[in-house]
Amino acid sequence: MTGFWSTWVVVLVVINLGITAFLFLWGLRVDIPTQPDGTSGHVWAHGVLREGVRRLPTWWVVLSAGSLIAGIVYLALYPGFGAFAGRFGWTSASELAQDQQANRRLEAPLLERVRGKPVETIAADPAALRVGQVLFVENCAACHGREARGNQALGAPDLTDRDWLYGGDGKSILTSIMEGRQGAMPPFGGAKSEQEIRDLANYVLSLSGRAHDSLRAHFGKPAFSACAACHGADGKGNSTLGAPNLTDGVWLHGGGIEDIIETIRRGRNGAMPAFRSRLGEEKASLVAAWVYAQSRPTR
Repeated sequence: MTGFWSTWVVVLVVINLGITAFLFLWGLRVDIPTQPDGTSGHVWAHGVLREGVRRLPTWWVVLSAGSLIAGIVYLALYPGFGAFAGRFGWTSASELAQDQQANRRLEAPLLERVRGKPVETIAADPAALRVGQVLFVENCAACHGREARGNQALGAPDLTDRDWLYGGDGKSILTSIMEGRQGAMPPFGGAKSEQEIRDLANYVLSLSGRAHDSLRAHFGKPAFSACAACHGADGKGNSTLGAPNLTDGVWLHGGGIEDIIETIRRGRNGAMPAFRSRLGEEKASLVAAWVYAQSRPTR
């Protein structure tokens, strides 16, 4: 903290404490003029209600004095009075460092136990799954939700349904967490007419057996050749490219006809950030194990 800001804080603290102390002492000594009946003379409701004058209750005086003294003691022991560090020398940074060190000591045995083990093996360890869930909530829930059921608005997939863009085995899930993923569906709005796009969307719907216009799907089938390079001629997708299976009825950006038309017309882009530097391999393996377990419930 610079000298200017330290002085600014000190002045504010002194002024506030000074005003507080003055009001406290003045409230005990001030002499309020009263009428013979002990009221202040202020009346309401045509004299039915009259303002009484009473001494401050003892409990209020004691509590207020204690609060004032506690504030002064706090400023002497802890930081708060400008650049003065307080007699204890406490800082939030040092407390955080201590807590982090204590947490590392607690988690070290578990991290050692899972080091180098396959995700599938870790997923059978209840203690590992509990920690993996906490790590998931801290790092992944913002997009995928606390229950890992995804968020269509963000293009974050449901991780509990066993439908995977890049593979659902332990190694693939761990790679997604460690290295991140970059998905891209190119737009076809400039290359195809609106009629062609609608025909193609109906054909895509037909692949999963959903309600569609069969005539439009017939005309849209030849246009699917432009999609087959990624999704395959049968529309079953390609986990190497992250191209989704179009035949299973699971849709990341919505499975209605207008949703599919929008996807074809404008394309889709998705990004899964890499967590290697943030989590490290052992913690990432714990998250991967929890995710793996969610798509394979035991009951």
